[in-house]
Formats: sequence, C-alpha cells, structure tokens
Amino acid sequence: MKAFVHDHGNLLIKDMNDPVAGDGEVVVAIHAAGLNHRDLFIPNRRGNDAQALVIGSDGAGVIESVGAGVEQFSVGDEVIINPGLRWYENSVAPPKEFDILGMPDDGTFAERIVLSAEQVEHKPSHLSWDEAGVLALSALTGYRALFTKGELKVGETVFIPGAGSGVATYLIAFAKQKGARVIVTSRSEQKRDHAKKIGADIALDTASDWPEELKDETIDLVIDSVGRATFNRSLEVLKKGGRIVIFGSSTEDTVELNLRDFFYGQYQLIGSTMGCREELRDMLKFIEDHNIHPVVDKSFTLDQANEAMDYLEQGKQFGKIAIRVRD
Repeated sequence: MKAFVHDHGNLLIKDMNDPVAGDGEVVVAIHAAGLNHRDLFIPNRRGNDAQALVIGSDGAGVIESVGAGVEQFSVGDEVIINPGLRWYENSVAPPKEFDILGMPDDGTFAERIVLSAEQVEHKPSHLSWDEAGVLALSALTGYRALFTKGELKVGETVFIPGAGSGVATYLIAFAKQKGARVIVTSRSEQKRDHAKKIGADIALDTASDWPEELKDETIDLVIDSVGRATFNRSLEVLKKGGRIVIFGSSTEDTVELNLRDFFYGQYQLIGSTMGCREELRDMLKFIEDHNIHPVVDKSFTLDQANEAMDYLEQGKQFGKIAIRVRD
C-alpha cells in the first residue's frame, strides 16, 4: 500500500506492507485523514535514525476486513478512527497506557490501517469523507475542554484566543449549540470574519486592548491553547472565580504567574488533554443531534502530503486540513 511516512529523517511517500487484521482487530481502507499540529512535531521527536513510521492521527474510511472475535463491525461499515488509544471511560486524567495514534504506532496517512476494533466508531451519516477524516482529535479535544473540564453552562460567556485553529472552530460550534456567548481573538481580519460567520458573537484583534474591549462583558470561562503569549492576558479578562482551561501551548510552554493575584481572584486553572472513548461517543451524538459540520479549510491528496504539512506550518488555515486518500 502507499503511505506517507517519516523514514530516517525524511517525510516521503513509500510503499508499505498491507496490514492484516488479527484477533479483535479491523483493517480500515482510509478515505480521508486529518492533519494536526502534532504531525509537524514528529520528525524532531523521532530523529534521523528511526525506521519508517506512517504518521497521522485522524482518519475515516470503510471496514475492509475483520479479525476473529469482532462482532460490532462488518465489512463495508463506514467508520471514523478514535486517535486516543486505550482510554475508554471518563476519568480525571488519562490512564498510563494512553497514547495517541501516529507515533509510536503507524497512523492514518496510508491507504489502509489495522487497529483494535475498540478504536473505531460508526461514521455520522451527515458528514462527508473529508469532514469525517478531520473530526476526532480536534473535536474530542474541544469537547472535553469545554464540557467535561470547563463545565460550560447555558448563558455563560466563553473566551477563546486564537480563532483559526481546528479546535477553536469546534469550540465555537459546540458553545453556540449549548447556548453560550462566544468571544474569540485573531491577528487575521479574515479569520475574525470567518469566526463570526460560524457563530462567534465577538471577534477581537489579538493586538487590541482586551480589558478595554471587553469591559462590558463577563467572561465565565477561558479556553486557551496559545500559551505564554496569551495566558496572563486571558486571565486579566476572566471574571473573579472564573475558570481557565489549558489544552495546549503553541507558543512557549512556561508562564509567569502572580500567585497573590491568582488566589485573591479565586481563579480555577484546569488542564485538559484529548478525551476518552465515552466522551468521543457523546461528542459524535452531539454533532449528529445538532447537524454540526467540521470546517475544512483545504484538502490535499496523499501525494501532496508534504505540501499540506507546509501549509499547516504557515498557519494560514481556518479550520482543518484534510488529506484525501481515496476519491
């Protein structure tokens, strides 16, 4: 089969062995996969001596074969892949055996993938292949951060720095369907306009004076994945006793925090990572009930995977980037 791999320091298309389903496993013929920032970091994390690894965490396709003992799926079923490995029930943190598909295990940027039947779910029928292929990792991350950890309630206001990321587009959609008020930021006027079109109530220029712009707003919850560049600015606009959920850091990981201001403000700082299968299933039902469609900025073919990586690294996208493996 054809696959996009990291092989001895290089990212390239390579012929790999076709996978075979063992006991409890399924082989999925991938129709579309989703690109994530995690994929950009893999070459540096693996080094130049590592053997070929198929990258990619998100994907959707059709069950091509099933191993012994698999009863919940049949050949021909349309499915999405759960990229969060071995985390099945909701818990305050992932179990020790939790990992993310696409490193160290072979991922989704290939014509086929074999994995445990526990790691696939039926594809929502209202989604296209590109939409289904980019769904799971970002949408699950946003769902857990917003609802499980952030405990967003009807009528609250959520503040989301960085409006153009894939997770941010899901956060906007989920929060609006919950009945919340949504405020986002972006340096790009085009991305601010896009954010309003998909439901954001206010879209601020990242460089603006946030406390002045939001002096008439009450921010109940902040969902921040930018890191040092926005953490203290986000905290400054959060109401006393408010909640701030961090699920990533696209800028520097470390921040300076005035502890006295923090404890006097009675703020709640909460970490979040991906999500479990229970939450994934809840999220899939939520998007079906509300007819939510992922925002796909651009689609590339598997042969164009390097171009897709470059496009993501430039940060021009609004929403998700799909890798189309089959028409």
